[in-house]
Amino acid sequence: MDWTHYRFRSLWPLPAHPTAVYAALERPEDYPRWWPQVREVNRLDDGTGVITIRSLLPYAMTFTAREVRRDPGAGVLQVALSGDIEGWARWTVTAAGPGALARYDQVVDVNKPLLRTFAVPGRPVFRANHRLMMRAGRRGLTAYLRAV
Repeated sequence: MDWTHYRFRSLWPLPAHPTAVYAALERPEDYPRWWPQVREVNRLDDGTGVITIRSLLPYAMTFTAREVRRDPGAGVLQVALSGDIEGWARWTVTAAGPGALARYDQVVDVNKPLLRTFAVPGRPVFRANHRLMMRAGRRGLTAYLRAV
């Protein structure tokens, strides 16, 4: 098993129409407004940006996200990731009852030396840290969508 390889999936039921959810998710430069762990997003061009995140644990991760798919009709936003993590991430937004469901899938390898060093003993803690970050993101987006 490669201890530095991660697969994540999060499901966010949200109280807004899928088009509103998609519109919020396609503007990563706004993520720091509603997602506390997304510390900074700097656009390099229309499809690429540098993102810095930090959750509960005392380390930040910085990576470049490059858009590879933007399909509003299918509700899909996908990026390739490089830097402290390498791989891809994808949002898929669908209708769910009176609101929407945002599904987040991510497959990455960790490049950050500190996280590679502690890959085996730290893995459960790193996964819990990711869950906390995603939970805060869902709460933040829910509040943001209600306010907009």
